[in-house]
Amino acid sequence: MNKKNFDVYFDFGFSKIRVGAFSKKNKDKNYFFENSCLSDFQVNKLNILNVDETIEKIILEAEKKTEEYIDNINLMIDTSKALPIGLSLNKNIESKKLKKEEIYYLIQDAKQQIIRSYPDYSIIHIIVTNYYLDNIEHNFLPINFECNKLSIDIVFICFPKNFVSSLEELFQKHNILIDQIIFSSYAKSLNYKQQLESFENIVFIDIGYEKTSIIYFNKGNFNFFNMMLIGGHHITKDISKILNIDLATAEKVKFNFDKDNNFLNENNLSLDLIKKVIFARIEEILEMSVKFFNLSMNSNELSKFKFVFMGEGSKILDNKFKESIAFSKDIDLLDETCANICESGLKLVQGINKQEVIIIPKKLVKKGFFERFFHFFK
Repeated sequence: MNKKNFDVYFDFGFSKIRVGAFSKKNKDKNYFFENSCLSDFQVNKLNILNVDETIEKIILEAEKKTEEYIDNINLMIDTSKALPIGLSLNKNIESKKLKKEEIYYLIQDAKQQIIRSYPDYSIIHIIVTNYYLDNIEHNFLPINFECNKLSIDIVFICFPKNFVSSLEELFQKHNILIDQIIFSSYAKSLNYKQQLESFENIVFIDIGYEKTSIIYFNKGNFNFFNMMLIGGHHITKDISKILNIDLATAEKVKFNFDKDNNFLNENNLSLDLIKKVIFARIEEILEMSVKFFNLSMNSNELSKFKFVFMGEGSKILDNKFKESIAFSKDIDLLDETCANICESGLKLVQGINKQEVIIIPKKLVKKGFFERFFHFFK
């Protein structure tokens, strides 16, 4: 079998499929593609409208550019059913110097507990958020320290197994194996936070179709993730209900309310009313996000946080509308591209987050346990 010259990353969104093909030898030969699609990621059924055709088209386009056959990918995807599970474990060391093996066994113990307790879920990411040596907190791997007791806090990000199986079956129809599934919101936030290192508290708010992901970093380290079941489609439904128009028209209004005045005039639609509907829902998302930190919208503590909007659902916002949003001076609106989205997945797999435990794919089962945690202790 010929060795592949490209690593391929798919970002599978509700309205778009994006692909990044990254050359292993020449960064000037990276290629990016995107196509519109329409899909609905439900747990019990992956509803596909024109996705098969779009996948086939974009694969052929990528193969033509890279001049090689694509038979495996890394898949970036979000789902409203992503489940964050926190776990804390401890181990007595008995006044010895801490060794890597002590960490390995705690992580493996935690992983087995999650597998037993959540049999219907697959572990997508394992993230160590804190280490405690004799109750003293460390945010790095404290090897060769002497201590009596080791404790670690771990966050597992999990997807329903039937959702994962549906994705695998979808790509198998195109003779493609998925090497690794990546939670897109998490990967993007890791990448983008590097541009905001001057801020101690960064909150990424990724507005998707029917969900919003909240990802928090403190002092550069991942702290927690949570999900709200409110997204861009709720804004569309609000517009549809209040203006008494169908959903397709409401979607058009949502993304063009500040660009197509002729359309508004022809349909006797009020720009002021549309703005009120949109920003009322955005304010609700912000208020719910702030509550995760036990803050109020009027709290002085908010000045210590940088809030960053990303995702397709946030594209209705624009810097000229920031004054319509609470605590607007603390908000950034990211202009995401196909390239930086796909690069987020690549950087995560290459070890951008030293808190992450990345496991080699299942096909390398002959490797031992200690070899499989290959990025974590680089």
